Amino acid sequence: MKTQGDKNRKERGNRAMKYLIIGAGGTGGCIGAYMTEAGKDVTLIARGAHLAAMQADGLRMETTKKGNYTVKPVKAADMEHYGERPDVVFVCVKGYSLKETVPFIRRAAGPETVVIPILNIYGTGGRLQEQLPELLVTDGCIYIAAEIKEPGCLWQNGDIFRVVFGVRKPSEYRAVLAEVKKDLDDSGITGVLSDNIQRDALQKFSYVSPAATCGQYYDAMAGEMQKPGKVRDTFAALIAEIDALAAAMGIHFETDIVQTNLDILDSLTPEASTSMQRDVKKGKASEMDGLVFEVVRMGRKYGVKLPVYEKIAGELRQRGFS
Repeated sequence: MKTQGDKNRKERGNRAMKYLIIGAGGTGGCIGAYMTEAGKDVTLIARGAHLAAMQADGLRMETTKKGNYTVKPVKAADMEHYGERPDVVFVCVKGYSLKETVPFIRRAAGPETVVIPILNIYGTGGRLQEQLPELLVTDGCIYIAAEIKEPGCLWQNGDIFRVVFGVRKPSEYRAVLAEVKKDLDDSGITGVLSDNIQRDALQKFSYVSPAATCGQYYDAMAGEMQKPGKVRDTFAALIAEIDALAAAMGIHFETDIVQTNLDILDSLTPEASTSMQRDVKKGKASEMDGLVFEVVRMGRKYGVKLPVYEKIAGELRQRGFS
């Protein structure tokens, strides 16, 4: 019996799915490494020394899950020199870099290309869809602790590696999304094709936003947040405020979101931190607006009091962040 995936492959001339991953940091780089290792057709978009190192020596992976190894060769290019037509585009850049991807996606994509944003900021898919009305843009999120250790080398911390994605409206569903899930699963990545992506993306946000907010406020890594005390209590209080915000938005989690996120935190090694914290320490642009200040704005929009977020946001502004 032929499956929808068989039909889709026939329509593509029996060729495998072609993936484009914009951004080769901890998120996009790990997706690209795992999928390349599994024999999938993947191209990573990067730049500078990281791109040059991947092109010359492949992508080195240092992981607590699979040990240390190198994926070579990897297909990697910058935006200017990419000339293929992808079936699927994973957008794995920071929120502040999203705008610059739009002209590139528009140039690279075909009419049937599906765009799957994997960003920390809640609601990215809907905003990107407005800029790319000619394409299907889903929503998505990822559970992973990883970062660039040095050019051409990624550090993946912990066992969790899950990509959650889906359409916001049932009428937008395409069978190709089930193929994406299968390709992720084949690659050792847990693919979750969500039937309620707005809930599931907000659930991920309910971890990453409190973790970044609490970590930045106390200058704390995971180890300090894992210990009983005020840092951990603040993290839990921030999660509870996201839960209250979700209820006001008509979104109801199917789990005890505070305990779920504490369990995620406790699964990390003590030196783990969020990408926002690392960017701030390096004096780089960060996602603080989308991860901290946007939550306060959302609280005001939906009439929800968020005293812990408001206090921390105010103090971060006093420290010169905006």
